[in-house]
Amino acid sequence: MKNIVIAAGYATRLGELTKNFPKPLLKIGNNTILGRMLDDIDQIPEITEHIIVTNHKFAGIFERWKMEEGRWKKLITIIDDGTETNETRLGAVCDLLLAINGNLNDDLLVVAADNLLFFSFQEFVDFAKAKGTSCIMCHEEPSIGKLQRTGVVELDEDMRVLGMEEKPEHPKSHWAVPPFYIYMKKDLDLVRHAVENGCGKDAPGNLAHYMVAHTTMHAWPMSAGRFDIGSLDTYKEAVEKYG
Repeated sequence: MKNIVIAAGYATRLGELTKNFPKPLLKIGNNTILGRMLDDIDQIPEITEHIIVTNHKFAGIFERWKMEEGRWKKLITIIDDGTETNETRLGAVCDLLLAINGNLNDDLLVVAADNLLFFSFQEFVDFAKAKGTSCIMCHEEPSIGKLQRTGVVELDEDMRVLGMEEKPEHPKSHWAVPPFYIYMKKDLDLVRHAVENGCGKDAPGNLAHYMVAHTTMHAWPMSAGRFDIGSLDTYKEAVEKYG
């Protein structure tokens, strides 16, 4: 299984901190946001490689970080998507396609690199293996306002995904979807042709929404929380709480 990290975003809401520096490499204590995530994922036996997709503006920074860190056992590959501005960005789905459209033919763990997580991805991998399907994560969200700003899924009693909506005005459940996915090898043809068949390009949830309509997927309920670093205020809060 390959771990694909989508790290190409231009984090405009963090101001000067990320104007010329990638958000996933911001420090939380003695570690980086991405480093904390890889410390967990690198221990998963099923993972054989970490593939990090970034923009041209930050590719060199990631390469230097990779050389300086060097503590992970699995191979780290940095892919430069060739873009240099927010206006010319490919979008998260196209960055994922860039990573897999070579010779990649394996199960994929796909993660967005701007979260602190308080559980292990091993649990997610084990869940997907048990179900034998591509999977998403989910968590219960009581706030209607927050549900209206994210992906929301309907589930049956076996956690099979019956439907998914992006930013619904009237959410049909309280199951919100964070940006972590497992796409099985058997579904890669669907992934490869998703954009040409109408899938949105920008957010990683666009692909999950498309896949739910075209294959069987299950949702793993997160066993603990996460901290989404989406603004300067939330970054400062993360440093204070978890640094």
